[in-house]
Amino acid sequence: MKVEKMNGSSQRPVTGTSQTLDALRVNEIQPYGRIVKLPIALDEKACLDNVSNLNQLLADTMTLRDLYKKHHWQVSGPTFYQLHLLFDKHFVEQAQLVDLLAERIQTLGGTSIAMAPDVAEMTLIPRPPRGRENVSTQLSRLLHAHEIILKEARTMARLASGNEDEGTTDILVSNVIRGNELQVWFVSQHLVTAEQIKETL
Repeated sequence: MKVEKMNGSSQRPVTGTSQTLDALRVNEIQPYGRIVKLPIALDEKACLDNVSNLNQLLADTMTLRDLYKKHHWQVSGPTFYQLHLLFDKHFVEQAQLVDLLAERIQTLGGTSIAMAPDVAEMTLIPRPPRGRENVSTQLSRLLHAHEIILKEARTMARLASGNEDEGTTDILVSNVIRGNELQVWFVSQHLVTAEQIKETL
């Protein structure tokens, strides 16, 4: 058993890390991938299918959110100020979508993914390098990520509609699809500007 000094004199025992982690595992009240049936007038299979789809979308939305923050920190060049602000604005909007998706998963009786290692394992969005990229590459990377999310959101909206899950369909169409389409429009306009600047150099 380890001991740790407190105030330079008194000592107290410190529980071993492995014992603590074992105790925490026992306290898991709902395994990932399982549904707790709530009285929301939806078939259990529909809830299970939509939770699975929404968790995939959640992983990709969290990745896109963090990609915006990475580019917010690392952007450079003549359009630095405009893009620095735009990337942070889009980061906030994606963070709001993350909450909305996670809450919908919980409403359906599921468990939403939450931790970075799980997100990294699940996401369909390619991992960027740790270093800084030029503006055109940053913008293209963001547009590619948006396209991945929009494709899956449209497919998931059709499936949710087929499951008579209007709540999920509404979130996918009204928030995810429309929000991502609007961000694509803003980002794509900056890509044209970045390419024009590159041609003049």
